[in-house]
Amino acid sequence: MADFLTAVSTKKTKDAEPFIREVKALNIQDDFSINSADSALKALKNQPSRRTVNNVFEYLTTQGFSLLLPEPLNATIAHQLVNDTIPNYWRSLRKSPQITLLAQVLRNPTGLGHIITRLRTLIEDSRQKKPSGQARNTLEHVEDMLDVLHQILYGNHTSSFVLHDVLAYSKSAVQKKLIWREYLALTASGRILSIAAEAEDVLKKIEISRTVGWIADGNAFAAWLGQNLASLVINGKESEEYHLAVTEFCSKALGLGYTDRIVSSLFSALIDSGCTALFTSLISRMKGFEQRKYLNAVIVAIVKQYFASDAVSKNDAPILVSKTISDVAAFLYSIIADNDVLQGHLVSSLTRSTISSLDDSLAARRSVIASLAKNENSLQALLENSIKLFGDSMYVRHTPVLQQEVLAQNLALCCGYVYRCQPMFLTMMAKSTYHVNGLSNRIGAPSARARFLGIAVGIAISEMVDKPDLRLKFDLEDNAVEEAKWYRRLTEANDRMGSIVDLKVQSTSLAQDKRAPSKLKPTPKPSKIPAITELHSPRVVEVLSESEDEDADLVPYEKPDSDPEDDGDDPEVINRNKPTTPIYIRDLIVGLRDQENYDRHELALATAASLIRRKANFGTEVIDHLEELATTFTGLQDNLELEGFTQQRQQALIAVLLAKPAQMAQWFARSFFSGDHSLTQRIAMLTTLGLGARELAGVKDSATEELIPAQPSFPSKQLPPHLHKIYAEDKAADPVAKLSSSMAREMLSPIASQAADQLSGPDILKVRTFSSRMEVEKKRQKPIPNALAQIVADNFFFPLTGRWWLQIRSSSDSIYTSTHLLPPFLQTLSLLLNASGPNTLALPQMTREYWDLLLSVRRLASQDKNILSAVLFGFLMILETNENKERLATEQGKELVETQAWVKMVFEGLGAGSEEDEKVRVLAAGVVVRCQEVVEKYQRRMVGALMDY
Repeated sequence: MADFLTAVSTKKTKDAEPFIREVKALNIQDDFSINSADSALKALKNQPSRRTVNNVFEYLTTQGFSLLLPEPLNATIAHQLVNDTIPNYWRSLRKSPQITLLAQVLRNPTGLGHIITRLRTLIEDSRQKKPSGQARNTLEHVEDMLDVLHQILYGNHTSSFVLHDVLAYSKSAVQKKLIWREYLALTASGRILSIAAEAEDVLKKIEISRTVGWIADGNAFAAWLGQNLASLVINGKESEEYHLAVTEFCSKALGLGYTDRIVSSLFSALIDSGCTALFTSLISRMKGFEQRKYLNAVIVAIVKQYFASDAVSKNDAPILVSKTISDVAAFLYSIIADNDVLQGHLVSSLTRSTISSLDDSLAARRSVIASLAKNENSLQALLENSIKLFGDSMYVRHTPVLQQEVLAQNLALCCGYVYRCQPMFLTMMAKSTYHVNGLSNRIGAPSARARFLGIAVGIAISEMVDKPDLRLKFDLEDNAVEEAKWYRRLTEANDRMGSIVDLKVQSTSLAQDKRAPSKLKPTPKPSKIPAITELHSPRVVEVLSESEDEDADLVPYEKPDSDPEDDGDDPEVINRNKPTTPIYIRDLIVGLRDQENYDRHELALATAASLIRRKANFGTEVIDHLEELATTFTGLQDNLELEGFTQQRQQALIAVLLAKPAQMAQWFARSFFSGDHSLTQRIAMLTTLGLGARELAGVKDSATEELIPAQPSFPSKQLPPHLHKIYAEDKAADPVAKLSSSMAREMLSPIASQAADQLSGPDILKVRTFSSRMEVEKKRQKPIPNALAQIVADNFFFPLTGRWWLQIRSSSDSIYTSTHLLPPFLQTLSLLLNASGPNTLALPQMTREYWDLLLSVRRLASQDKNILSAVLFGFLMILETNENKERLATEQGKELVETQAWVKMVFEGLGAGSEEDEKVRVLAAGVVVRCQEVVEKYQRRMVGALMDY
């Protein structure tokens, strides 16, 4: 065996070292000397200790060093901090004071750019599908990066700090512009907002509940931009570079898409600090279109903050002088005093109705006209343009009534100011052909409302310029006379310039008033431990008897039924403090807001509709809280996943509408086109208007009966939950869409029966049955009082159509023309038209506005079947509701022929096959048949009306 092992070489050693020895000291650079940027970078790369990291932060912030400049060394340091130091140390840093130093180091375009790059890489990595063995958990790193970004940007002075560093550290003017523009591209242009929203979407995969940060919320981020912009304006410097940088910030912020929110936050900060003069100089430096956008946003902010609860009462009473109107007028005048662009824009806005918020508030328009009254040229231009447009025949015929009323009010106010300063100019305009011909066009208008507006304004102007024996006089009804006197009172309104300083006080008081209703006393939560009540009544003492035979003949009581709440073994879990049904409206509101208490919130929502209906005509409790109730129900979210939540909320909204139909219909119409509401909430408002109007008109159908709270009855047996969902009718479906389809079937059934009769042979071969008089009377519908007819036009219909036109003119790509909102909007208008009835006085004007609206969306209807179905249903509803076909042929002949030609083309282009196409074909065929009936009967009369078509 020894031959198998042969020594190759041998070596002798001296004092062999042991294999295991004591390590006395490790070579760890615990106190790394940081005296330059290179040493800081070297320390960060060599796995630094916590103490070394703190030394790096202190050097980068206290030694006059900044990562702002776009140099390779700065980029490398930022990359090392974002990609190595923060992932390792952030969890321990975020609770220490050094977090402010880290935020100061990265608060520049270089640091923010590396954070965004890191976030984008992590997001893409988290979305890639990898094998289970190679998968990495990147969600924690994404969350850490969002926290770092929040810490860097948090505060109202962030942009001021960045601009200060740009002006201090940049080496040339060109470098200053480039670095500042890079920062604006990250913040004001929305790059940070978009990447943060994308990161929050990725973090939804985490099972732990997480609150979305303000950086990913568009409204909150826009408010942050506005506050930073206010800080830049307030703490401004006299240098031209600084002013140009702030102006560029304002210009870039317009592209974010939240201009109203940015300017609202900016406006509030400037009012509170008393620096409105600086804002005036800032606007004057912008381009013309940017100035107009900011002025529009300022007016929207003013309406929301000072005139949100502006209620107009058209009574014969003097126009009250308002301190708020005067103060706002002074603020607007300070902006437009030396700016011809903005003065011309205000004149155009008052004439053409280009700002929807301005049209909603008479007080705001009084402030704007008072600010323009300081300039005689602008006041004359406003009067001349208003008179020309007010009497234009095309304007009278095709403009929504809501905008015509606004122009009439503006014209009356303007006439009063001109009469006080330049009475001769008003006399000249009153005698001009524009006013004389315009008054003739108004009096000859087919719309009763258009005629009244012309008469009211004509009387108001005539009383100012004509002698008593030459003044215009018209015989009007009682209500019309009182409203005409109100228009005359508008000419007496004379709002003076107030004080801008007082707006701060009013802003504070208004904010307190808005917060006051929400400061409710917190209701104590029911304790899990049952309460022990001490009884002070005489004690009951059990007397033990020696003989039990005396009670042998007594029959004992039966044991009471067990309470299902007491089935638990643990008595501490039993909740004996069950919530009670709310009796007062304040208790109802508190229960609706208390979503932490499941039982109380569920009970409040279930009983809301019945409570509101019961108390609507009992005192003023409901009336005093109508808008608060409507706001609460509209913004209610199904966070607790309640059964029947949608239907119960809809019942409550309809009850709120019916408590004060005229006032609340205008509120819902105004809220539908304003505010930060979701699509579901806007559709709920439309459903409330449509179904509430039908109930107000006395129309009974399945859709309205389902939304009326039923009387309490004994519960019946139901199928198991999984089967009940399958076989039960879907109550959560859109009731407006269901009602529209059922009404379309009812309207088309006579047409189908008539067609079947024509195909079934001669009438002589048919067997006719004659009914008795009693049976005929049973089938005849009895007339019912229609409470909707008197208020439907001014409160339901015209506010919707008028504001829709305003939204479409201001933005071509609006959500109100989308496939989600346009069909229910058109269906709601159709239901309102049908519920108003054929005898409504405003039906001709409603028909005209609705017909023009339907013809304007033909291009959208050709691209989507849902919109096309809603448009065809609208045409069919117009032809069915207007029983006076002679008036249709005479006044709407052009629209009738145009509709017939277009629907024929649609019918021929639809292919038979799918069920959806077949439904649309049936609707199109019904519209063509109804149009053909009118055209054939009144074709001779229509020839004369269509000579110029």
